[in-house]
Amino acid sequence: MEPAPGSADGAPWGAGPDGPPFRGPGLLARVAPFALVAVAAEVSLALPPGTHAWPAVTASLILLVATGLAFLLPWNRLPAWASVLVPLAYTGSVLALTLAAGTVSGVGIVILVPLIWTALFHRAWESACVVAAIVAAVIVISLVQSAPDAVIVRRVLLWGALGALLAVATHGLRDRIRRSQEAAARLQERVGELMLVQDRDRLAADLQSSVVQRIFAAGLSLQSVLAMVTRTEVRRRVEATVADLDDAVRLIRQAIFGLENRVPPQALRHRVLQLCADVSPVPEISFAGPVDDALPAEEADRLLGLMREALGLLGTSARHTVICVEAAERLDVTVTATGPPSPSTNGDGSTRDLAPLRELARQDGIAIEVEPVADGTKLAWSVPLRAA
Repeated sequence: MEPAPGSADGAPWGAGPDGPPFRGPGLLARVAPFALVAVAAEVSLALPPGTHAWPAVTASLILLVATGLAFLLPWNRLPAWASVLVPLAYTGSVLALTLAAGTVSGVGIVILVPLIWTALFHRAWESACVVAAIVAAVIVISLVQSAPDAVIVRRVLLWGALGALLAVATHGLRDRIRRSQEAAARLQERVGELMLVQDRDRLAADLQSSVVQRIFAAGLSLQSVLAMVTRTEVRRRVEATVADLDDAVRLIRQAIFGLENRVPPQALRHRVLQLCADVSPVPEISFAGPVDDALPAEEADRLLGLMREALGLLGTSARHTVICVEAAERLDVTVTATGPPSPSTNGDGSTRDLAPLRELARQDGIAIEVEPVADGTKLAWSVPLRAA
């Protein structure tokens, strides 16, 4: 699968912990606290003694508005590095605000707000850029205020150390959360395997204790009847029936032996769980029917390729995703991603960026159905079941 536009690692914008959070569910809740602090800082200039540095106030407001409007940009079409410009623009706004307010205004601490935002939602190198921008802003403020050299050095050291501490601690916490999510995904896969093994063991025990014994008893009863049968044709048919029952017992015992074995890593169910374990947050997955042996290896590879393409194009890491795989007369797969509309979705619910997925499915003779659902998109397709 080719990398998605605007992401250096192929992940769609806002799709993971390393992408700009300008899209995705919960955006308003993330932005609101930072927006309130920004507005409160600007409004504080109206408090006594006020300010007469109107050029600096104007520059601060322009940069603040530009920061807010940046959330509306088509981030899926912009280069990966462009996201750092948003916190840098707000750093510039706080710099102009501090110059307009003066040394005793108390608004200088607001310069940490863009760093907190970046450390929480952006990549580590972007946090480093914002720390450098904060240090540069402190130097500019100190030079404008004609601060002594010793004061400038102390400010640079303290602000730089504080910024680096916040960035390193926050990114470390994010890494621990991500590792916890990966561990939870692996645990979910393991639990699914254990539940499957438990179900197979129970089914094997039921077959052994009831079905096999009844068939075996029926065979013994027919064998006892042979002593009372004198007609040759009837004896021949009863003996054939007894042989068929013996074969049935043998086949059932072979099936029981297979049920008691664990699902091999090559089984389709295991491979689907492994694919979804690489997605963060992990999608909800459900299986129905004999999924493991539904497809031969080559067709299973193509099915997993379709699922991987669908998960990437839907931006599932930023949305709530549900995957259903059901094997009956056909193998039916549905992928439902809900959340705020992604850039790949038109206003009428159709999806214009699914052309690679449609082409990949068309090569395998599969038709992809795209259906808009409440606050999301649903993809569905079916694969004919063929003998492995």
